[in-house]
Amino acid sequence: MEQEKKKLVTILVPAYNEQEVLHLLYDRLEKLMNENTNYDFEVLLVNDGSKDKTFEIMQELREKDKRFCYLNLSRNFGKETAMIAGLDYCKGDAVVIIDADLQDPPELIPEMIKYWEEGYDDVYAKRKSREGETWLKKFTSKMYYRVLQGFTRIEIQKDTGDFRLLDKRCVNALKKMRETQRCSKSMFSWIGYKKKEVLYDRDPRIAGKTKWNYKKLIDLAIDGITSFTTSPLRISTYLAIPTFGALVIYFIYVICKMILITHKIDAYQAIILLILFFSGIQILLFGIIGEYLGRIFNESKNRPLYLVDEYNGEKETNEN
Repeated sequence: MEQEKKKLVTILVPAYNEQEVLHLLYDRLEKLMNENTNYDFEVLLVNDGSKDKTFEIMQELREKDKRFCYLNLSRNFGKETAMIAGLDYCKGDAVVIIDADLQDPPELIPEMIKYWEEGYDDVYAKRKSREGETWLKKFTSKMYYRVLQGFTRIEIQKDTGDFRLLDKRCVNALKKMRETQRCSKSMFSWIGYKKKEVLYDRDPRIAGKTKWNYKKLIDLAIDGITSFTTSPLRISTYLAIPTFGALVIYFIYVICKMILITHKIDAYQAIILLILFFSGIQILLFGIIGEYLGRIFNESKNRPLYLVDEYNGEKETNEN
């Protein structure tokens, strides 16, 4: 009797300057794969232009265990692009996206697979706690998800990251979305499909330093909002009505003050206040419009999202 072919699960790990944790990651993933023999596993390590020995360690792991594959990008394109590059090269029936820093426990993957076998297409991990993070980062992260939800009618998974299992059809859907300004968290929500939440406690980094600072997080937040919805452009409409109302009230106040109290109008002060008020609104709106125009410019160039230097020892020729 012919033995039934095992399903292949790809574990996708984007990495940038993670030389301190890759061996620890290997140990935990190897144990996980050896204990779950009902599935075949592939680990795809994506080197996003690291400046340390991350790429050399990936090559060592490939020589040590052929289940570990690597994809070396030509330079640092950013985590969002590294993820879509990995999805383009994944071969699995399902793909698990996980960070290299081990803040997301690989031991949660079997539970994700269990829900996947029950028919869920997107099994995402939701953080119950976030050890090792400042209160400011926790607060700003919480507010970001609330603001993003306020701008769209699509349900956003709050307090979740990229750690999730995606069925192959979800992966294929994401691969069709080739925009340059990417926000995967929004895309995971946009594609829909049957979703399942798995709760876990997020650990602090085992080694190394976080590559995210507040400037990068702000840029990511702006990308997430402006690439997902055009609602900010409606701010001009939303501001027009209350601004006109405030202007009417102000003029009524000035006229009443002139008639009942001073019998004169301080025209210079009134003009300066009005100029400052409307100039501030215009600068805000021009900034929002500029963000969208900049994205149109980037998309119009039609450049590839990334360039690959090497995949499992084979140099990329970029012929296609």
